Amino acid sequence: MDFELTPEQQAIRDTCRDFAREVIAPAAEGLDREHKFGYDIVRQMGDLGLFGLPFAEEAGGAGGDFLSLCLAIEEVSRADAGVGITLEAAVCLGSAPIYEFGTAAQKERWLPELLAGRKLWAFGLTEPEAGSDAGATKTRAEQRDGKWVINGAKQFITNCGTDISAGVTITAVTGRNGNGPEISALMVPMGTPGYHVLESYRKLGWHSSDTHPLSFEDCEVPAENLLGERGGGYRQFLRTLTGGRIAIAALSVGVAQACLDASLAYAKERRTFGEPISKHQAIQFKLADMAMETEVARTIVYRAAAAYGREGEGTSDQVRMLAAMSKLYASEASKRAADNAVQIHGGYGFMEDYPVARYWRDVKVNEIGEGTSEVQRMLIARLLGA
Repeated sequence: MDFELTPEQQAIRDTCRDFAREVIAPAAEGLDREHKFGYDIVRQMGDLGLFGLPFAEEAGGAGGDFLSLCLAIEEVSRADAGVGITLEAAVCLGSAPIYEFGTAAQKERWLPELLAGRKLWAFGLTEPEAGSDAGATKTRAEQRDGKWVINGAKQFITNCGTDISAGVTITAVTGRNGNGPEISALMVPMGTPGYHVLESYRKLGWHSSDTHPLSFEDCEVPAENLLGERGGGYRQFLRTLTGGRIAIAALSVGVAQACLDASLAYAKERRTFGEPISKHQAIQFKLADMAMETEVARTIVYRAAAAYGREGEGTSDQVRMLAAMSKLYASEASKRAADNAVQIHGGYGFMEDYPVARYWRDVKVNEIGEGTSEVQRMLIARLLGA
């Protein structure tokens, strides 16, 4: 069993680490304070090929694998989780469904700009009364005169309201079958009449990312905007969420590592009773726990990412189990790391002058988005046969 990254993966990790340290980190505090989307950073990530990392070269991608994408997300999030979620959502939730389920015409129309990072595509699943409970989806799409007419609402949607947002793929009830509602996926480009991007949220964290609610009022899209087969939306978003959960776990590892980096540096500088606090056993135990849990999280994330990326395995029960475990463990470990980081910094950790305050705010949503910790535990238990 080989736990080493390939030379190509190491090169991607190192390139992203340098970019995050030199470009993202210096801008992170300002983006967070001003609640500002980093257009220039996104452009540079596009130039590096990060938005096309796991996609084939013939589609305009970089020809890498899914683990390489997770390495990039980890390093970017180590500098700013808001930028990390912008990359994660754009690739895993925006481009990936089009790449995997789209027609040749859909791919030709949208993927070149998306994989280059010049445009962003969003994914709309969650609603005011439906998220994990997909059967409660209220958004409806009816066929009229060769078009789909959409009515409904989505919430907590990333990358839908920027100047470079190109559209959103939504799930909607398109009929009923023997098992309940028939759920399909539809692509809605920006500027479509009846498609409204509402005012952005006032969020606890991820201030440098773009998040809005959406509404659809008699919103008409052509019949060819159906993504994948009719009634296949449920299966499609399960596949989409499996990859997304692993990528969120990678984001969590990046934040956990950032918490450890900041805490270790601070503990070596801060002195009490005539010596650095890093010499105090109480601080050492916190640092040791942070280092251990970060490495454990990283290991299961890499294993899940490698398994997900193998041909034909992305929707197997084993991969779904690994995805749920990695997302659950990494998100909760990163939250513990953020708690310890603030505690090690003492009163300074409560001040926005220190990045650990931002890490603490940013990391909580990792236990919620793309399936709460409770949902992950339910899924794990179900896959265990419980």
